[in-house]
Amino acid sequence: MPGGSVNILFIRLRVVGDVVFTTPAIRAVRRAFPDARLTYLVEPAASAVVAHNPHLDDVLVRPAPRGIDRLRTDWQLGVELSRRCFDVVVDFHGGPRAGLLTLASRAPRRIGYAVAGRSWIYTDVVARPRALRPRHSVENQWDVLGPLLPNLGAPDPARDPVEMPEDLEASAQITTWLDQQDVPSMPAPIVVHVSAGNPFRRWPLDAFAELAAHLSSSDAERRIILTSGPSEAEAAEEVLARASRLAVARRGTILTCGGSTLAELRSLIGRAALFIGGDSGPLHVAAATPVPIVALYGPTLPARSAPWRDPAFVTEAVEIEGLPCRPCAQRTCAPGDFRCLMRIPAMRVVEAAERVLARTKASRATRPDR
Repeated sequence: MPGGSVNILFIRLRVVGDVVFTTPAIRAVRRAFPDARLTYLVEPAASAVVAHNPHLDDVLVRPAPRGIDRLRTDWQLGVELSRRCFDVVVDFHGGPRAGLLTLASRAPRRIGYAVAGRSWIYTDVVARPRALRPRHSVENQWDVLGPLLPNLGAPDPARDPVEMPEDLEASAQITTWLDQQDVPSMPAPIVVHVSAGNPFRRWPLDAFAELAAHLSSSDAERRIILTSGPSEAEAAEEVLARASRLAVARRGTILTCGGSTLAELRSLIGRAALFIGGDSGPLHVAAATPVPIVALYGPTLPARSAPWRDPAFVTEAVEIEGLPCRPCAQRTCAPGDFRCLMRIPAMRVVEAAERVLARTKASRATRPDR
């Protein structure tokens, strides 16, 4: 297939983390087809991930309304995709909507996962086991490139890390906010993300409060910034209130930046000394930076969703091992008590954070350029 003439569409709808996981594959396709036109179809919630991706020529941000509006919107979108005359559509998603839009594109080559009842949509079908596997989601997304790039080989996080370039407007807004809050650039703040869209991945707010309080108590110059999703801004405020009531908390060193946009969160994380959060979208946004990470895992496994980036960047996972119910499909908690997260004590995360900070400090002290 001549690279200069190919017009390729990628489809990955819905959640932030899954869109982040496709970015190594985008880079691989650009490397193989340097002159191709690459377009990405995404829904608004995760659009910031690919909005400034240097390997894409176009990003189509299209909403997914409910009810009868969904039928009208998807019909119009299908017509639009058909008119764009794509040669290849790569469906990273595999859901019903993504499959129908892939079909509506009328692309002569349509690549997607083998899904019961929908495999006929694709000209090239990629096997996807139904069982939960201890295999990284980046590798699962990478599999879809097999028919297009049969000699691609396995992905390497050092060569093809996830990426989300910083948005300049969001960066300016975060700079202004940090100045207004009198947060110094050195030492850099610790960012703690306290919310998750999936209830199965929410560490208790009391645990986050204890974590923030202890981190603030050990260094008078530290600033702890609590963040949360746009629809859960109250979570950060609640953690702040609870942390402030703990005796070990140092007054004025914990603040909130709840309700930030995804682009603003990316900018804020990029300036941090450390990011702490559960296995949700912001963790994978953090993976697009060199910032040290402490990641909390409940029903998921690090083997499946650890930060996919150069191993030289410091990352530590905190999890409860040995639970027979883990990992799970996150539809029903079999024991009923969410023990995979509830049993992670705050002090264990505090200790992990202090280890990572000490390791990072030691690494910087031994650099040849110092």
